[in-house]
Amino acid sequence: MNILVSACLLGINCKYNGENNLQEILKEKVGDFNFIPVCPEQLGGLGTPRQPSERLGDKVLSKCGKDVTDNFTRGANEALDIAKLYGCKYAILKEKSPSCGYGQIYDGTFTGRLIYGNGVTSELLEKNNIKIIGESKLKDFLRERGNNYEEI
Repeated sequence: MNILVSACLLGINCKYNGENNLQEILKEKVGDFNFIPVCPEQLGGLGTPRQPSERLGDKVLSKCGKDVTDNFTRGANEALDIAKLYGCKYAILKEKSPSCGYGQIYDGTFTGRLIYGNGVTSELLEKNNIKIIGESKLKDFLRERGNNYEEI
């Protein structure tokens, strides 16, 4: 079964600062699961590196004040299309991100303060019945599946 994954969690340097958020356990499980890497921000037309962005209500603004909402929306739609194409029922996404964050995201003030909310992509995927797993829940998610990959 295929699982959509934030590309940065697989070690791809697509994060806003040109780095990644590698989760070693994902690399270890590449042979056991079919991970489909996506970076919604790149899919939406933003380059790497790029200005950091945060969600403020229905808008996404870069640190310099540029409205990048359309890029984030376009990227979310592309990620959803990929998830549908591959029949993904789950998405493992980068927490706190304005696109992939789930449950908590930065508040839009660039002060590091978190608020309850979801990123643009995780919100869209959830509305389309794709279960979101953040990297802090990753080990539990993979452990629960064990060798029973058919149930995913």
